[in-house]
Amino acid sequence: MQQREREQAAVDCQAGAEQAPAKIIVIDDDSAICLACRKILLKEGYQVQAYEDGLRGLEAITAWKPELVVVDLKMPGIGGMEVISRVHEFDPQIVIVVITDYATIDTAVQAMKCGAYDFLPKPFAPDPLRLIVRRGLEHRRLVIESRRHEMERELIKRRFVSFISHQLQSPLAAVHQYLDVLRHLEDSPETAAKRREWLERCVKRIAELEELIRDWLTLAKAEERVLVAQRCPVDLRPILEGILTSYEQMAAAEGIRLEARLPEQACLVWGNRHCLHVLFDNLIVNAIKYNRPGGRLSVSAQPLGDGQVAVAVSDTGVGIPEKYRRFLFEEFFRIPREEGEAKPGTGLGLAICRKIVTEMGGTIEVESEVGVGTTFYVRLLAPPEMAESSRAHLEQTA
Repeated sequence: MQQREREQAAVDCQAGAEQAPAKIIVIDDDSAICLACRKILLKEGYQVQAYEDGLRGLEAITAWKPELVVVDLKMPGIGGMEVISRVHEFDPQIVIVVITDYATIDTAVQAMKCGAYDFLPKPFAPDPLRLIVRRGLEHRRLVIESRRHEMERELIKRRFVSFISHQLQSPLAAVHQYLDVLRHLEDSPETAAKRREWLERCVKRIAELEELIRDWLTLAKAEERVLVAQRCPVDLRPILEGILTSYEQMAAAEGIRLEARLPEQACLVWGNRHCLHVLFDNLIVNAIKYNRPGGRLSVSAQPLGDGQVAVAVSDTGVGIPEKYRRFLFEEFFRIPREEGEAKPGTGLGLAICRKIVTEMGGTIEVESEVGVGTTFYVRLLAPPEMAESSRAHLEQTA
């Protein structure tokens, strides 16, 4: 968990840096150009430094780490081409805009081959400079955003490999051990009870593996966006009532009171019946598992006037520490053991919930307070004809 937080912090730090005013360095041996560029870009809200030779400019780039560099192609000493090369050795994500009096197709191509983002011939007016800088910074933002997503995917892959290693090997090793001992266990009245106990343990561990595989298959379908390919009007009332009924015994064992506040009429949404059952089954079983003995679980649903249906699943359980809430819908995430008693599960349930809700065009959010409880809020689309009817009704009553 600490490793995940460090990796996430690095991504967040990079994202935070991108939200600050962009830092730009101008390098040109013409002092008038330096002054003009600095003045134009400062007015745009950027942080700007200007230097009249390549060596000082490179030293500033190394120390200040700008997002974008505007550099003259022809300068005494270190020229623009060498600046481009050395800047990209230091940080290939720095965007470089070349300016020059010697604007030809050949010099433009040469600058681009060296790694320049764009080319601006002198003399230039303020607007072209502003435009090329904005485009360059947007290009950088998109590149970094793409890299951030790739980093997140890599983190998920690494966690997946680690998870597979533990979650599959551990129960399989336990089953293998039990069966190996049973194979050499002699028949006797004393060993009969032990045999039954160990066989029950094997069945339990295999059931855990089956649950894991089911969740993986569901997640794979969600990733391929085929999980809810077929949609139709679905009444949520019987689905929610059926799930609550199926968990009455589980809740009663912990003294948890189940409550349902559902509309008397049909509560229709536009979706897939199976997926809706998976969605709310996950939320309700979690609300029981993470509740406190003698607590309460409440499920409510109501159509809204904007073509949506709101569902809330609330518990009076342990709550979720704020530092973990942003990870809740990640695949394989489970709150660390030190934050409370470890609960059985695959760590895929909430990730599946979010993918189902998103694919059906809805939203899912969570509010939680440690020691008080947690509420998951789901909004789903009503059937198209009902949404249109609701809009017409609102227009008539406005």
